[in-house]
Amino acid sequence: MQYDRTVIGYHGCSVDTAEALLSGADYRQSENAWDWLGRGVYFWEFGLERAWDWAREHNGPSGAAVVGAVIQLGDCLDLLDTGYTKMLSLMAPVWVHQLKEAGEPVPENKGTDHDLKRRYFDCALVNWSVDFLDHMPEEHRTRFQCVRGSFQEGAPVFSNSAIRRQSHIQVAVRDPTCIIGTFRPNERVRV
Repeated sequence: MQYDRTVIGYHGCSVDTAEALLSGADYRQSENAWDWLGRGVYFWEFGLERAWDWAREHNGPSGAAVVGAVIQLGDCLDLLDTGYTKMLSLMAPVWVHQLKEAGEPVPENKGTDHDLKRRYFDCALVNWSVDFLDHMPEEHRTRFQCVRGSFQEGAPVFSNSAIRRQSHIQVAVRDPTCIIGTFRPNERVRV
């Protein structure tokens, strides 16, 4: 399904990276084994404050920056769409079976009770599924340009709440042509 939807994404990074991106440098795809949505350039969808929080956490207050981007989702593995989550639930046992048959370990997500920040299983499953669908015969091939998902993250906002302090929607852009343009977000007071 072609997504004609365009979203604004915010990429937390260092000041040097931001200046390079704003000057026309290419974004670098993340390929960490724990990335929540597999390979891609990561953006917080309409999440400027969350991007600033991440940038400060990883670069310190004086080294943090955020770059905004206009993203056309294209062919998107949208994990907010139950059709795609059903597809992944059907593909997961096939992938796990292949790993076990090959004598390879099945990755596990790791973290605390309320945050699985190291998503080894999820990352590997998304990467395997996207690669598998990309290598199907032409009539069945799907080439996903972006992966999108929502995440409940952080401590509860108050006792016994299911609302989390750092919840967000994230987009991993696999195809750089989906990034229509890059911009410097307006400066404003950040808490």
